[in-house]
Amino acid sequence: MQNIISKIKDFKFPKDKMKITLLDKFILSQVFGATLVCLILFIIVWIAPETLFKIIKKLLEDELTGYGAIRKLILEIPKVLAKAIPVGILLGSIFTFDRLSKNSELSILRGIGLSFNRIMTPVIIFGAILSIFCYTVNDKLVPIASHKLGESKGGGSHFVYIVENPDKTPKQNIIVSNFTPEKIHNITVMNFSHEKYDDAVMFRSIIFAPYALKLQDCWLLKNALIYDIDENGVYKKVSQLENYKILTQGKQAQEVYDLMINNTRKERVFTNHQIKKYTKLLKRANFSDEYRYFKAKLYQRYLHPLTCILFAIIGCLLGFAPPRSQRLIGFTIAVGMIFAYYITLPFFDLLAQKSILPPFIAAVFPIILFIISIFIIKKVKDL
Repeated sequence: MQNIISKIKDFKFPKDKMKITLLDKFILSQVFGATLVCLILFIIVWIAPETLFKIIKKLLEDELTGYGAIRKLILEIPKVLAKAIPVGILLGSIFTFDRLSKNSELSILRGIGLSFNRIMTPVIIFGAILSIFCYTVNDKLVPIASHKLGESKGGGSHFVYIVENPDKTPKQNIIVSNFTPEKIHNITVMNFSHEKYDDAVMFRSIIFAPYALKLQDCWLLKNALIYDIDENGVYKKVSQLENYKILTQGKQAQEVYDLMINNTRKERVFTNHQIKKYTKLLKRANFSDEYRYFKAKLYQRYLHPLTCILFAIIGCLLGFAPPRSQRLIGFTIAVGMIFAYYITLPFFDLLAQKSILPPFIAAVFPIILFIISIFIIKKVKDL
């Protein structure tokens, strides 16, 4: 055992294998330039049809100033950039290796003893660097841009939350008909009866309030109308209270408020840390569908950057071909893979949300398919 440990400590990578050669610099520069061009084109194509049209329309209708239009356009870029980076490295590496194949440069390099794996090493390293950048864009830049665009405000209508007793029986049903981060309007609170019935759920009182204040330790319903109900389900008394407190247990008031506001927010407004906290909150509140959906999205945040490395390898493999072979096949396969990946992502999200697949399996499944594709392409091309 000590011999093994000493060997591990004494192990050093051969310096000649770690040197950046002129060939590495040349391939890296070619892939970098091609990837940059593909990134710009993809962003333009993605933004132009809808986003740019809306901005121009608002600009012409004086809803936006020239500065506001430019600012909005710039803030839309991070959302597209997160999707464009894997596409850029895929098309950039295909274009580069296709050109090297056409000029017989790859054949010459392989003829002097360089393996294909060695030739595409700088591209894989470049893909790894882009994967870190892609992760940062998703985790930091996209939420910041979404926040500045006003997408993180939250708000909507018809939020329902059931407060449970310690034995998991329903205690209170809270329905909010209209809410924003600043105001909670039209609240209905149904207090369940302690009596148990086989065929029906009874209430002991129903409270209506035009608005509520979210305090640190409770929600304070203002000008609440209280309808007391007897065991036969008939109103027996109506009273009014200026202040009526609900959600008074521990952090319950803040947690339910967070659930309500975040319920209408899109996944892109959250950082990874915020998604982690939110999924824990959803799990505690038994919001099963939302929990599975956001859990799958969290896994995607970690797995999506890996597509930069996988697409870099796939691009090199698809770009390699004999000098006189058909060039269109590789690009067609690449475009098909891009569309298949981004079109099926919502489908896998739905499978996770509906509990058809576990969230991790739903998130990792496309990655597994790309890894399998690498081995298939490599075997078909006999590399």
